[in-house]
Amino acid sequence: MSETAENNFEQKFRNLIETIDVANALTEPLTASIENLLKVTASEMNSEEASVLIREGDEGDLRFLSAIGKVADRLINLRVPAGKGIAGFVFSSGQPMAVADAGEEETFYAEVDKQTGYSTQMILATPLRHNGEIIGVLEYINRVGEPPYEPFTPREMDKAALFAEAVASLVNAYESAKLFCELGNKMMWGENAPKFTEVRQWLRELRSAAEHKEMLDLAILVRELASRSDAERLMCREILEAIIKCSDSKSETSFLNF
Repeated sequence: MSETAENNFEQKFRNLIETIDVANALTEPLTASIENLLKVTASEMNSEEASVLIREGDEGDLRFLSAIGKVADRLINLRVPAGKGIAGFVFSSGQPMAVADAGEEETFYAEVDKQTGYSTQMILATPLRHNGEIIGVLEYINRVGEPPYEPFTPREMDKAALFAEAVASLVNAYESAKLFCELGNKMMWGENAPKFTEVRQWLRELRSAAEHKEMLDLAILVRELASRSDAERLMCREILEAIIKCSDSKSETSFLNF
């Protein structure tokens, strides 16, 4: 391989690693944003607990991605088998569901309560849709205070559907970033990947470089700016585009060139 080809390959590989690391850096702020949105919407619903479940694997299982409430830490990453529970029904049917007495509902999956020690009395579950595809389920559990609880109303089901639109956008962004990270890691460190000590050392040096860390910080700042007002986003975009146009190295550093 010629020196020019080697340099070109290294630059493309560097861009790939940088893109993977940016995607990885964005997953944590996205999960934090989902959790914050759950807190806000649960307050609007006068609900004690709220959670987001996403599809896990090819069999249709669901996994708790985010949760708030007394047992939130015990819910994260718990799985609900495909087709099981109210969440499984909502995910497979695409229809929202409100249950006033979970114990009397045939589709209720009690195993989650057994594992967390929580007592689910009532549930409102609604599908998360992105571009017409169901990507998860949003749930609100019980009311704030002591039972007996007032059932969820049709108006609250409509509100939950609106909240689900915002949650679905964040979940889709999280899933996209996570998928890119997983694919990149499989390419580099999978069973069939070459075990090059030199490559591993090169990666450690790249990821510890100040320039690389600054790039990740900027990526997170851009993600934060994306959540601001239209005027603020437009102003920041114009500033960034102006800087890029003035840069002689645009073609060398763009992530679009690998």
